Amino acid sequence: MSRLETLIEWVEKDPNDVFSLYGLAMEYAKTGDTDRALSVFDDIMKRFPEYVAAYYHMGKTYESVERLDEAKAVYERGIAAAKAAGDGHAVSELEEALEELGK
Repeated sequence: MSRLETLIEWVEKDPNDVFSLYGLAMEYAKTGDTDRALSVFDDIMKRFPEYVAAYYHMGKTYESVERLDEAKAVYERGIAAAKAAGDGHAVSELEEALEELGK
């Protein structure tokens, strides 16, 4: 069974396991299935807005397909979510990604 198949199976067994959802989104992004990756990242953000790692990687996925305005919006939302969660490291990473996008 491939890593992708394993992750799909985990999500089917527990669709509320944010770690499995995140892994699935990352695997879709890694394999170039951008639309599915973005869809899973979007689901994570709607249901688990405090899972701040998803914002960074969703933004990077948007960047990979030249959807820069959407990447910017995701980074900005992520910064707000990271501040609300008290995650200074994530705030810093997201601000850096946003700054790099502006260059």
